[in-house]
Amino acid sequence: MNFKAEVLEKKIINKPKYPRKSEAIYNTEAGRIQKRIILDKAAKILFLLSTLFALLVLAILIFRIGHQSVGWLSLKFLKGNLSIFPEKAGIYGVIIGSIRLMAVVAPVTIILGVATAIYLEEYASKGKLQAFINTNISNLAGVPSVIFGLLGLTVFGRLLNLGSSILAGGLTMSLLVLPIVVVASQEAIRAVPGFLRDASYAMGASKWATIRTVVLPVALPGILTGSILALSRAIGETAPLVVLGIPTLILKIPTSIMDDFTALPIQIYYWTLDTVLTAEYANLAAATIIVLLVMLFLMNSTAIFIRNKFQKRY
Repeated sequence: MNFKAEVLEKKIINKPKYPRKSEAIYNTEAGRIQKRIILDKAAKILFLLSTLFALLVLAILIFRIGHQSVGWLSLKFLKGNLSIFPEKAGIYGVIIGSIRLMAVVAPVTIILGVATAIYLEEYASKGKLQAFINTNISNLAGVPSVIFGLLGLTVFGRLLNLGSSILAGGLTMSLLVLPIVVVASQEAIRAVPGFLRDASYAMGASKWATIRTVVLPVALPGILTGSILALSRAIGETAPLVVLGIPTLILKIPTSIMDDFTALPIQIYYWTLDTVLTAEYANLAAATIIVLLVMLFLMNSTAIFIRNKFQKRY
């Protein structure tokens, strides 16, 4: 046996029984990666099942409502007036009241909300006062809607003597959804890149000109998204209007913002309660829910179309 063979034999005999440190680290990292892959697959399956469950519940509800509204949702129902007799009842006045209510809520909420966001993000000094205001606005977004109903009843209904008019209801609902618009508008304005502002200032533009021609157009998609969510919540809220004392049987069609009115969610709520006495009211409530869902779909589709148009432009 030559010298090289002896050296090779000694290396084989004296080979360590345990893997080297680098191999141990590699095996540990491989195990962690495998665990992460398994966890990722489990989370994906869990989220998929949650989504499918939510869609299943939604499909069951829509099917149930659609089935109950068959034979009741008709042109006569849409153009008729409210009645104590289910077979004669219609919701034309209710639809007009809801549209006029949103005609008050939309401009008040969007104008005040966007203006507040512009002031807090562009003009207000960064400090404790701004942080205090932002914290309170965020907290207002989580306040129960009944509290806003009590506030509207006290301030608009009694103090300003607006009663249960469209203006009182619109201002009350505006207070309810205003924090949502403010927070969403702040986030949209905050997301505008700083170099766009710097470029505008470098061209000699004033602060307001920069906000009006640069910041707002870029932030508009985010602002519209928050407005969509806010108005969708406003048109479907019931508790503030109940507290405000909105009546449920209005035979007169509202023609101005000072007239009494009733809205779609109010009518759905009371017709659902009346099913204990008359079973046909459940069919009226289901037909009214379909109308409310169509109105929500049209509102959201229009706003999403406008948002996507500005996203492509800017």
